Amino acid sequence: MLRIAFAGTPQFAVPTLRALAGAGHQLVGVLTQPDRPAGRGRRLQPSPVKQLALELGLQLDQPTRLDTPAQREALTRWRAELLVVVAYGMLLPPEALALPRLGCVNLHASLLPRWRGAAPIQRAILAGDSESGVTLMQMDAGLDTGPILASARVPIGPRFTAAELSASLADAAARLLLDNLTALEQGRLPAQPQPLQGATYAPKLDKQLALIDWGAAALQIDRQVRAFNPWPVAQTQWEGQPLRIWRAEPAEAERLRLALERLPAIATAVPGTVLAVQGSQLLVQCGEGALALDQVQLPGRRIVSAREFAASRDPVGARLGS
Repeated sequence: MLRIAFAGTPQFAVPTLRALAGAGHQLVGVLTQPDRPAGRGRRLQPSPVKQLALELGLQLDQPTRLDTPAQREALTRWRAELLVVVAYGMLLPPEALALPRLGCVNLHASLLPRWRGAAPIQRAILAGDSESGVTLMQMDAGLDTGPILASARVPIGPRFTAAELSASLADAAARLLLDNLTALEQGRLPAQPQPLQGATYAPKLDKQLALIDWGAAALQIDRQVRAFNPWPVAQTQWEGQPLRIWRAEPAEAERLRLALERLPAIATAVPGTVLAVQGSQLLVQCGEGALALDQVQLPGRRIVSAREFAASRDPVGARLGS
């Protein structure tokens, strides 16, 4: 039986923590990020990992950093033989990495060395990757550069949002760890250095990335909408107000042709022009093709279907964006 400590913060880490709790080992403690303000009232909110740790009655620590002996006090006191890290959100210094007898392992949401960094799920969708996966790696002082212990591939569905891909990868991460924990404990899991070629980086997301450029191809804007659902959400402008686009899809060529036939006056519409209301969707001209909007949201309002949004307005011929 291993003495295992866990470090994680968001919902992505919850399935692995829950799986570890029932794996027959001793969970000696959990590290998670300090509570953060959230919501309209900006009240401090515990992380999903903290909520589960409290539910399971586990020892918990929320250091702001792990650079000093005082900040590492709990991790030292727990005397963990292995530290499992899943989306913790903090780089571990060498002093922390050296504490457990078996070191520290990380479950990263990509097939390393592709998409090292903070936002591998969103970057994979933005790039149009057909598959992603989870990598179990031995941690070193670099950013997701440690040797690979095991990996599992996960296909990216053609309509997957970041939320949906994250859920699939989170479940895969929990399974991957449990499938390899015994071999890791017994020293039967060889570590393979990451390939020198094929490394790409997934920088932290910025809200500016969510602003839609209607001059781009519909296929690329569709990826943007899916990659930024649920955060920061793809966004454009409607009559001077931000308009969030929660769901959309590239319009089929025949639908675009029919829309333009019925509206010859805007057949040469500039990108961002609303071409038609078709079924429950709004068709918007892009630099290449058109995007069919499914779900949208104005500030302070609920998410509605594009048809419901159009019902109290006359959007056809209007232009989205600045």
